[in-house]
Amino acid sequence: MENPTVARATRASGLDAFFGLTARGTTARREVLAGATTFVTMAYIVFVNPAILGGPKDVTGAQLSHAAILTSTALVAAVMTVAMGLLANLPLALAAGMGLNSVVAFQLVAARGLTWPQAMGVIVAEGLAITTLVATGLRQAVVRAVPMAMKRAIGIGIGLFLGIIGFVDAGFVSRSPADPVPVALGTAGHLRGFPALLFVATLLLTAWLLARNVRGALLIGIGASTVVAVVAKALLGSAAGFKPFEVVLPSSPVALPDFGQLGKFSFSFFGAMGPAAAILVVFSLMLSDFFDTVGTVVAVGQEAKYLDAQGNFPRPGTVLLIDSLAAVAGGAAGASSATTYVESASGAAAGGRTGLTSVVTGLLFALCLFISPLAAVVPPQATGAVLVLVGFLMMREVGSLPWDDFTEAIPAFLTLTVMPFTYSITNGIGAGFVTFVVLKLATGRTREVHPLMAGAAVAFVVYFALA
Repeated sequence: MENPTVARATRASGLDAFFGLTARGTTARREVLAGATTFVTMAYIVFVNPAILGGPKDVTGAQLSHAAILTSTALVAAVMTVAMGLLANLPLALAAGMGLNSVVAFQLVAARGLTWPQAMGVIVAEGLAITTLVATGLRQAVVRAVPMAMKRAIGIGIGLFLGIIGFVDAGFVSRSPADPVPVALGTAGHLRGFPALLFVATLLLTAWLLARNVRGALLIGIGASTVVAVVAKALLGSAAGFKPFEVVLPSSPVALPDFGQLGKFSFSFFGAMGPAAAILVVFSLMLSDFFDTVGTVVAVGQEAKYLDAQGNFPRPGTVLLIDSLAAVAGGAAGASSATTYVESASGAAAGGRTGLTSVVTGLLFALCLFISPLAAVVPPQATGAVLVLVGFLMMREVGSLPWDDFTEAIPAFLTLTVMPFTYSITNGIGAGFVTFVVLKLATGRTREVHPLMAGAAVAFVVYFALA
């Protein structure tokens, strides 16, 4: 009979040899705790992604199943995070990207009239484009072509975009067609009923948890809000103002995974949108996707101490390839583009230094495959409050913009404002790119315009002309 102590020592030795735990100054126990920490800080996506993608109906009237989206979200996060841990050996976790999922739901489906398979086809195409850039070594060239101010403005703009989506979804802000003001507070300029109170309470509670640096603050906020909503529905009935399916607990919190979204994507969006518009939409999504990844990997690397003296991270080709393939996987699974999460820094702060942290996080996401019935319980007031706060977290880079250089500050400003005001990441990036090139050329600073930036600006001019 095998000695348990010897067995544990053998396993620990094997993990050390594979992940290089000792060389990185960490232990298996510390890595496991770090992986659990990362999971708790980003598990909110398991509930937020179904809330976003399960909202709009497409042009055919089809609406995605919350249970199926949760399954796909958890599956892609599990597989790609484990792959990152095993192949890149870095404490990086991946899941459906906040911002891009909103683009799929509100821009591609609701605004542009694509079907859900066509919208997911856009994501697959975007992921394939990034993968090609990685394979050919062009990804870094494109990254270098876009000035840092524009890269930061794209992320900040997506944050503002998420904020307004959160306010609208929660009913805190509404359209006002009979009023000269385009949006109004609540319904007809008034906040009424328990749902409005729940949104405000959730926002304040979660903000307080963030201010106290509580790990898993966003997930705790969602959980607390959902419990309150269920209790209010039980006590107040229809007077609570909720739709029944949003606050009634299922007969069982667990169920077999619903793989109904897997493989439901189509490249027929090229015909539906027209080749020129389709290519530019794919291009703009690609920009917002991979710039965010590079910044995230560097930010986590500062905490996990895997950067070299020049700020470079190890195995960049592997890291970027896995991240690019995650975008493809997310679209193919019907969960929107998956990307590397900055919340990975929480695991690094807890001591995570190797890919074992990511493997643990991925395995915990795999357990989420069996909780799909809970996806439809979370009220929009809970996810809306979290979206507003995620927007805040993405806005924190605004102070790093070069406000004293108008040729860069004005394009950055247009990028981050046009996005939420037009409900379009593509429009925001396009406005920023065109303005940047025009201002640089008009002020005689032509050397600061990379040929790829100039070409993209010309393409966006065509895009706006055809819009």
